[in-house]
Amino acid sequence: MQPSTAGAPLPTDEQLIFMDSPVGRIGIRGTTEYITAVLFENDTQEHVATPNAAPLLYTAKRQLEEYFRKERKVFDFPIQQPGTAFQQLVWHNLLTIPFGETITYLALAKRVGNIKSIRAVGTTNGKNALAIVVPCHRVIGSGGVLTGYAGGLWRKQWLLDHEKGGLLF
Repeated sequence: MQPSTAGAPLPTDEQLIFMDSPVGRIGIRGTTEYITAVLFENDTQEHVATPNAAPLLYTAKRQLEEYFRKERKVFDFPIQQPGTAFQQLVWHNLLTIPFGETITYLALAKRVGNIKSIRAVGTTNGKNALAIVVPCHRVIGSGGVLTGYAGGLWRKQWLLDHEKGGLLF
């Protein structure tokens, strides 16, 4: 996630709403056509919710609520985030990791076709602005070690436990 700059306005075509969740307050940012970010509170605290936001933002909120109630495993609203061709490839591959499963950074590097890109894969994971929806939390270190999560390792652990059946809200 990319932290906000204090007092920074949203891009003129983007809107923002918030929701409470078991992992804290979440901001959902987007346009009338795409959801562009799902951010944890520490990344959105400087912004104010958009009154009368586009219906798509509320669709994303409803689907995230369903995810937390274990009524949804896959999101089907349109998403878009800026990035290089390599970043887009990594994020696309994250979308193929099934609910409740994990892979290692090395396995993800192999999936994108370059075993030597493991560090770049990790960096790209950290730049994912669509937390939960583009499931970067499902990527772990070798030997099952939890490493790096922009939302904090406690959230990563919570999300993994939730998906493996341990938590229901």
